[in-house]
Amino acid sequence: MARAIIIVLDSFGVGYADDADKFGDLGANTFINLAQKYLATEEKVIQLPQLGAMGLHELSKQSTSADTWQQFEASLQAHNKSIDDFYFAPSKGAYGYMAELSTGKDTPSGHWEMAGVPVLFDWGYFSDKENAFSECLKSAIQDKTGFTGILGNCHASGTDIINALGAEHIKTGLPICYTSADSVFQIAAHEEHFGLDNLYRCCEQVRELLDEEDLNIGRVIARPFIGNDASDFERTGNRRDYSVLPPSATVLDKVVESGGEVISVGKIADIFAHQGITQKTKATGIEALVDATLAHIKTAKDNSIIFTNLVNFDQDFGHRRDAVGYAKALESFDRRLPELIKQMQADDMLFLTADHGCDPTWPGNDHTREFVPLLAYHHLIQSTPLGERATFADLGQTLSELFNVDSMAYGTSFLAQMK
Repeated sequence: MARAIIIVLDSFGVGYADDADKFGDLGANTFINLAQKYLATEEKVIQLPQLGAMGLHELSKQSTSADTWQQFEASLQAHNKSIDDFYFAPSKGAYGYMAELSTGKDTPSGHWEMAGVPVLFDWGYFSDKENAFSECLKSAIQDKTGFTGILGNCHASGTDIINALGAEHIKTGLPICYTSADSVFQIAAHEEHFGLDNLYRCCEQVRELLDEEDLNIGRVIARPFIGNDASDFERTGNRRDYSVLPPSATVLDKVVESGGEVISVGKIADIFAHQGITQKTKATGIEALVDATLAHIKTAKDNSIIFTNLVNFDQDFGHRRDAVGYAKALESFDRRLPELIKQMQADDMLFLTADHGCDPTWPGNDHTREFVPLLAYHHLIQSTPLGERATFADLGQTLSELFNVDSMAYGTSFLAQMK
């Protein structure tokens, strides 16, 4: 039986989607815009030969508007470079790009859709950026948790709000509560002064409360950090997401029900509320997450899915609007790809994709509505175009066929195109 390795380059969009105007994201392009910023800042062309050989540059050219591509070519020429310095022609694997059918551009929607279950309802949101949580909700949180108040109560970048309120949090013992454009309630707390177990318990209580109030909030996220003051506050890898369940059975559920294994690396288990998961491994940072994926590739039995989320592309570079850091992280990941491929067995398939965009050159610090890449590698496949896919669920449908489980309600398998 086959094994599948799915690696989500969290937030790696490849051009604004057809409905991007509805989200205020017309013009966003995580890949090309960060490459252009890298060129302008570092006087270097981003080098991704492994991803390029799998078809990244070609699919990006297809998914990027003609104007954006021409502007990028002009930028290369202005720096005495050419498109040939950037572009690597596809030579192995299958490549295409996917549009999102779900109504949002958030993490659960993207992941659930790629597992065959699009989110076709509207999430609840905290839309007030300055006073995000109502007096009624704050009072209910205090009653539920026993805290005398909360800090924050606004839309914020996680690192910014920790730097701004971390010292007051340590002094008062009150949790830092904030949100974003996503359907999320985030709680930051110091691992030592507040305690990790205390933070998790607080998040569980807030999750219960939000469900009781029927607010339809997708996730409550525990955001632990360490450090003494704003000069060295740092978030740790002990993040935990408390998600609602997907609205129907995902392909992960079906693989597990058939006797297969689904191995979560990173935050995948949290995103799926630990449903359809048989093993889970946490790790901090892209290198450690790749190492954990490699370890599972070496030991996972047949009929297994190894599902990895590389969250740092999103949280460390996309949301922080660090285009140069994003580019360097991509180059580093590209250098690791041969290690992953070398460990693959003859029947294994590797899928690389993303859950949404997060253009580091875009205003604000939220996700962007973009196409995402679809790269599929098997040692017998040589440069096969998959074109534009109407939904991320095409991946889920392909997995259902690959693992011979019941078909999903959405998506079209591309497995036949790869043979």
